[in-house]
Amino acid sequence: MDLTHQEIFQRYVYAGAVTRDPDAIAALFTEDGVYEAPLVPAGHPLHGRLVGRAAIRAGTSAYHQLPTHQGTVNLGRSAHLLHDTPDPGVFIAEIDVAFDGTDGRQTTMSLVQIFRLRAGQIAVLRDYFTEPPSDASTGR
Repeated sequence: MDLTHQEIFQRYVYAGAVTRDPDAIAALFTEDGVYEAPLVPAGHPLHGRLVGRAAIRAGTSAYHQLPTHQGTVNLGRSAHLLHDTPDPGVFIAEIDVAFDGTDGRQTTMSLVQIFRLRAGQIAVLRDYFTEPPSDASTGR
């Protein structure tokens, strides 16, 4: 069964932003899949290039254990737009992730992801995002 770009994207969002499940994230990738986050700083768990399911699992697990300064993802206020390309194995996602902070503040983080697929799985994901600045009052 071939999944649509929308279905692949929804599964990725559910595994990552919703359930924060590194095993489910890694399972979406090919055995030799690559996750890249070129804009995050050195020392970040997702920095550079994670190759293979084990590395993707370890990197996303470490990332999801970091304290979050954004708050809880608000799916109702979050939005995305998918762009197909002439290559049926490539699509681009523009994403605005909305967060509800514990202090009542609402913030949004915008990012772009480029998905390259092989046999219905993610072969390469380039994730262009930056972490928001730390909140000096919380020490994060």
